[in-house]
Amino acid sequence: MITDPFFYLCAIPAVLLFAMAKGGLGGAVSLLSVPLMSLAVPPLQAAAILLPLLVAMDAMAMWSFRGQWEMREIKIIVPGAILGVVIGALTFRYLSEDAVRIMIAAIALIFSLDYYRKKYLHHFHHKNVLKPAKTSVAKGSIWSAVSGFTSFGIHAGGPPMSVYLLPLQMEKKKLMATFALFFGVVNLVKLVPYAWMNQINTSSLTTSLVLMPLAPIGVRMGYFLLHKVSEKMIYEVCYLFLVVVGIKLLWEGIL
Repeated sequence: MITDPFFYLCAIPAVLLFAMAKGGLGGAVSLLSVPLMSLAVPPLQAAAILLPLLVAMDAMAMWSFRGQWEMREIKIIVPGAILGVVIGALTFRYLSEDAVRIMIAAIALIFSLDYYRKKYLHHFHHKNVLKPAKTSVAKGSIWSAVSGFTSFGIHAGGPPMSVYLLPLQMEKKKLMATFALFFGVVNLVKLVPYAWMNQINTSSLTTSLVLMPLAPIGVRMGYFLLHKVSEKMIYEVCYLFLVVVGIKLLWEGIL
């Protein structure tokens, strides 16, 4: 088990942030968790410690949002994500962590900047409303496969999935419920290759267990905040975090 105090100084806020994201603050917030823990341990070790915690958080989030997800979207995005996880498991050893960081950063930044471009163009033309995008099997399958792939390595499936789900402009609880069920399935599937590659071992599991009590606290905090904050605010926070994390990952990947 890890006993270094600095690790826990990084890990406690990282786990709480991830749990709050699961509870309703949006996937982009959780992107800070692995980089934060990576200040104390290698990124892949951080990912292995986090995975059992994510499975527990997903179970809690799915219970909180039970029955509110959009099944039509789930049927499109889950198969793609499973394919992405399989590709990740087979190819990840050939990719450097920096390459993955740069890839995720590029997705997050291009997507966020496109959102702000559209938003301010609409504002400039005195139209404040961005029209919701339509459901697309092709787009949903592609982005969910990318999400499964990036999720496999450093639990960063949020930005690619956001690229598809956020423009659909679902009601905030439906959006968070769809994210909860999607990642609930994806993280369960990821346990198989993680165990197969010996990423999850006695040391990582013991550390996961020590951090486990933080999971329900964070999920409840996120769920509480979701009910207190407006839909517009939730979306603005999601996009803002995507920009911040995109810049951070790009910086880390290049240096």
